[in-house]
Amino acid sequence: MSSTTRPYVVAHLAVSLDGATTGFAPAVGRFYELARTWREDVTLAGADTILAQERALRAAPRAGPAPHGPLLAVVDGKGRVREWEALRDVGHWSGVLALHAAATPPRPGRAVPELVVGEERVDLAAALGGLAREHGAGVVRVDSGGRLVGALLAAGLLDEVSLLVHPLIAGMPGHRAWHGDTGAVGGVLALVGNETLEDGLVWLRYRRG
Repeated sequence: MSSTTRPYVVAHLAVSLDGATTGFAPAVGRFYELARTWREDVTLAGADTILAQERALRAAPRAGPAPHGPLLAVVDGKGRVREWEALRDVGHWSGVLALHAAATPPRPGRAVPELVVGEERVDLAAALGGLAREHGAGVVRVDSGGRLVGALLAAGLLDEVSLLVHPLIAGMPGHRAWHGDTGAVGGVLALVGNETLEDGLVWLRYRRG
C-alpha cells in the first residue's frame, strides 16, 4: 500500500511510440500476461472504456463471476453504464462496483452495488479510500483510457505507470494519448523496469519517488 488511506495504484497501458492508446492493434495476450504482475485486488475502469465494449459484452459467453478474480470498479458519474450483469458474469472479475457521485442521475432498479463519493463528480481520492476501507483493496490496477489515467495522474493518485510500448507510429488526432489531455503536473518518475520483449515490444515501468 502507498499509504494507510488508499491502495497502491498502477496504470498499465499499451501504447504506440507516439503515446497513443488507440489506432493500432496491441499485443493483447502479452499485455494481459504482464498485467498479472500486480495481482490487483481491484481493476479500475472509466465509463467510456466499458461503454466501448458493451455491444461485445452483450454477446459474450457468461461463465459467471471469477471467485478469485479482482473486483471491477467503474467510474460512472453520469450513470451511463448498463451492462452490469454481463460485466459481472463474463468470467474476469469476482464482482462489480459502480463509483457514483451524489449528482449521478437516479438509478431505480439498477442491481449493482455502488459507492457514492463526491457531490457533482466522482471523487477519485475518496473512491480509492473507500475501496481500501470497504473492500480491502491493497492494489488497484487502472485498465482504462487516457481521461481517467490523466485525472489520477493530475491528482497525484498514481503510484506507478507501466507502458507496453509498441514499435509503430499510430498518429494521434484528438485526445488519444495515454495521459489524456492532462497538462504538465510536475514531478519526476523513477525508472524501475526496462525490458525488451519479442516483436520489438518494450516494457517500461516508472514509479513516483
